[in-house]
Amino acid sequence: MQIREATINDIENIKKIYLQAFESSEAQVVSDVAVNLLKEDPPVKVISLVAIEGDEVVGHISFSPVFFKSSNEHFGYILAPLAVSPKFQKNKVGSSLVKYGLDVISNIGSFIVFVYGDPKYYSRFGFKVDLAKEFIPQYALQFPEGWLALKLNSAVLPEGGKIVCVDSLDDPNLW
Repeated sequence: MQIREATINDIENIKKIYLQAFESSEAQVVSDVAVNLLKEDPPVKVISLVAIEGDEVVGHISFSPVFFKSSNEHFGYILAPLAVSPKFQKNKVGSSLVKYGLDVISNIGSFIVFVYGDPKYYSRFGFKVDLAKEFIPQYALQFPEGWLALKLNSAVLPEGGKIVCVDSLDDPNLW
């Protein structure tokens, strides 16, 4: 398996992965978020990656910048969304995408990554509820136990506060 940066040419394959991997009630919304993040051009780059097996795109992940609402200062990323083609699930494709993305983010100097997802899955990578508690998402969470964070390096974390995401994640229905 190869992991590389996603491009506009990957849009149809990315859509297909999300439409297959998610329940029908949320598949289109999550697919749209993934594609919109790929097209977005915020002041700090969105990191969008695909996993390739042979010549097939089998997984996708996005990491987009987060900012403090009070100062608009960039200080970290949020992992969202992540999907793997159903026929490639349980083959470490998702784990590989997460680890690869975290390495990329760590290497560019960012020091915290958030995720709003399954605590059992993301705790395997070191994401913790306690670390995320100081950072308030832009919308109320339907499942507060799913708000997690991971410190990537030895930099001192900023004091918490309210955060905002890029436009593609600026939808209360996603939270």
